[in-house]
Amino acid sequence: MTTAMLPEVGARLDAIDAVIAAGSRAAEWERLKVAPPQWYVEGKFGVFIHWGVYSVPAFANEWYPRNMYRPGTPEYDHHRRTYGDQREFGYKDFVPMFRAEKFDAAEWARIIGRSGARFVVPVAEHHDGFAMYDTALSRWNAAAMGPERDVIGELRDAMRAQGLAFGVSSHRAEHWFYFNGGRSIPSDVDAPDTLDLYGPAAPEEVQPSVSFLEDWLARTCELVDLQRPDIVYFDWWIEQPAFEPYLRRFAAYFYTRAEEWGREVAINYKYDAFPGGTAVFDVERGQLSGIRPEFWQTDTSVSTTSWCHVEPQQWKTAYDLVCDLVDIVSKNGALLLNIGPKADGTIPAEEVRMLEAVGSWLATNGEAVYGTRPWLVPGEGPVAVADGAFTDTARQPYTERDIRFTTARGDIYATVLGPVADSEVRIRSLGSELTLLACDIERVDLVGPWRPEIRYRRTTEGLFIEVPEGAPRDMPLCFRVRPRRRSGEWRHTDQLLADVVGSVDGPTFRAEQDA
Repeated sequence: MTTAMLPEVGARLDAIDAVIAAGSRAAEWERLKVAPPQWYVEGKFGVFIHWGVYSVPAFANEWYPRNMYRPGTPEYDHHRRTYGDQREFGYKDFVPMFRAEKFDAAEWARIIGRSGARFVVPVAEHHDGFAMYDTALSRWNAAAMGPERDVIGELRDAMRAQGLAFGVSSHRAEHWFYFNGGRSIPSDVDAPDTLDLYGPAAPEEVQPSVSFLEDWLARTCELVDLQRPDIVYFDWWIEQPAFEPYLRRFAAYFYTRAEEWGREVAINYKYDAFPGGTAVFDVERGQLSGIRPEFWQTDTSVSTTSWCHVEPQQWKTAYDLVCDLVDIVSKNGALLLNIGPKADGTIPAEEVRMLEAVGSWLATNGEAVYGTRPWLVPGEGPVAVADGAFTDTARQPYTERDIRFTTARGDIYATVLGPVADSEVRIRSLGSELTLLACDIERVDLVGPWRPEIRYRRTTEGLFIEVPEGAPRDMPLCFRVRPRRRSGEWRHTDQLLADVVGSVDGPTFRAEQDA
């Protein structure tokens, strides 16, 4: 197990503490409370990218590097059949095969721009310990080996040129234990010349050492200085108790740097790794059942079982991805949707098609997503959405009775999640006898380039909207409902909104109300 601290790490730790001491933030949770950036709250939709050395074997999922050393796993058996004994061909031997010969950061940016995304977060370092950027703290990086290119730096420049906010994700924490299977079998994990790649390979139940934690902090702060990210995303293992003081120091450093840059930034965390109000809560491959007062995020993938490119791949549908986005936004969240490029640097054609389909829907219906706030209730319908992580494939298909609400500019948006087969849509929550909408309705429109007047009727049973002939039914339909502006009733609705979402601001809603 490696324990010695590199001189570069010690010098960087001193610099980190000097920055914190000179700034307005102390490494104390009470001094680290921040509001989520407005660009984030307004943007709602981003693209995650898992791409690295693990994309070369393209088998099972991105945990191939760990499981190829664990007897009894499909990855272990596949590796021995395909590449041979782990003593002769270890994970390090995939590095020269990761050439990224067709990688074009500008083309990726154009594809992601067409998706309607407002921010992008590539993985800067996964659990495997191979950095995708030019780091001074490890020789195992994409600028020195494999592609021999500063992948993250190229993506940063290309994405920002496209007008996208740019984040990075760090999964370095899990590197503490990631390759420990290689210590239980004859393998290259214990080879002296690769200890700096395979790392401690410690048991999961053992807390990280001080030297590992200091190295983690130095690497993560170096990443901040190199990339000046708008988001830093962390995976789950930072919730280990040993990380707590180092998380405080990192947050103080990152937020201080952001103040120097004059930028609004965010940190993503899972479970209870950060106290509320200090970072943005993230749910992996899952959603929430109701509105969360604090802005939050789901990260999920276009595929059902893997974050990286594998063959064969099991993809979701663009229809379901749009439904997930709308459901999440209706509950005060944002969606970070992952893609997995191939080892050669190309994005699979099916994933490009899905991104473009989502982008096409947003080009028409984006006013129901971007810049919106939750309405008084997130939605209605029979299909339940489970709370929590790893539930993204658990729900039943949505029906035309499943509807989600958002609000902006004084309008209420109702998006029908299930395929609409009938000529009429019924929205129970907008019935005349309910107090959710206490005023009359001025008009109803189908969002998009539809000019025909929409016929509707409002009864005690709900708002019944006639679906116009020719309306597209291959993706979710979205209706704009404009309440009649009567100040007393309108302010009552605004107060209900404030009660529901608590600290969530709604400036556009109030501006319309007072207009």
